Amino acid sequence: MGNQIIYEDGKYVMQEVGTLYVGTKFRFEEILENEEIPFKFRLLAERYLLPEADREDTLETHLYYLDSKSFLVKIYKQLKAKVKVNVLAEKKDRSGKIRREYVTKNLTVEELTAMDPSEKEKIGMVVQELAVSKFALMAF
Repeated sequence: MGNQIIYEDGKYVMQEVGTLYVGTKFRFEEILENEEIPFKFRLLAERYLLPEADREDTLETHLYYLDSKSFLVKIYKQLKAKVKVNVLAEKKDRSGKIRREYVTKNLTVEELTAMDPSEKEKIGMVVQELAVSKFALMAF
């Protein structure tokens, strides 16, 4: 049998010239074992992220509850990391009715950690993707 790749929602890795995108549904254990994720990112996860996280934690949970005082915020800043999140927003349609729908936003890790988890829950935040600069990753 050959290698079979199965797409799972939120578990993906994409690369373009300057950016690495990682879906946040990966558990740290899966990140360390996935050969499609660049070695340098897996090494970074093992050496720096895992001491403050559990192997069973997802990247989503890790980012959602990351403390603004954590040293990891400085690491993410060094990597020029951006986090794609979905938040509930109220919008008016043409008939004037107000409806709630998810809106996608890109935040820095500093902006994400500036909000406490209760604020994030209040606005219905869902962490979707982590994007890091490949150049910053290679220089790390």
